[in-house]
Amino acid sequence: MITTTITTPSAEVISNHVFAEVLLNNASNQKSLHARVHFAPGDVICNFNAGITQSYPTYLTVQTGTDRHITLMPEFLQYINHSCSPNVFFDTTSMQLICLQPLQPGDELTFFYPSTEWDMAQPFVCNCGSKDCLQLINGASHLSVETLSKYRLTDFIKSQVKQKLSL
Repeated sequence: MITTTITTPSAEVISNHVFAEVLLNNASNQKSLHARVHFAPGDVICNFNAGITQSYPTYLTVQTGTDRHITLMPEFLQYINHSCSPNVFFDTTSMQLICLQPLQPGDELTFFYPSTEWDMAQPFVCNCGSKDCLQLINGASHLSVETLSKYRLTDFIKSQVKQKLSL
């Protein structure tokens, strides 16, 4: 496996991992996770598990059930930021991070937050720059079925959508 380390004047590597590295953007002070190797759609990037499990969401948790929110292990996965055009997916049934779009070394790993979150602890205005940007990101419960159908969703979010439709 050939790995690449990405350092630019505006960003510095703060931690290195086998398949990815955490970068610190010196201008914004934001951290992000970037690929160090190539991945193809469908590739399992890594397995993950629950660090802490709690009954309420925070900005660092991933929802896996109605009252079940987990912190991610390995911990550096918390630096995967949101995009309305995600390139990775957290499969919380198999506990695997799955590649959705081709990734090259240096590409930032991003996921669609409502794919795992029904109602978010900290909604925000998205600035992902995608042509399909949804603007306000506050959880799957606030999106139409039509919008959600464009994304890969966790089994939990799919069940919540199904339940909402049956009401």
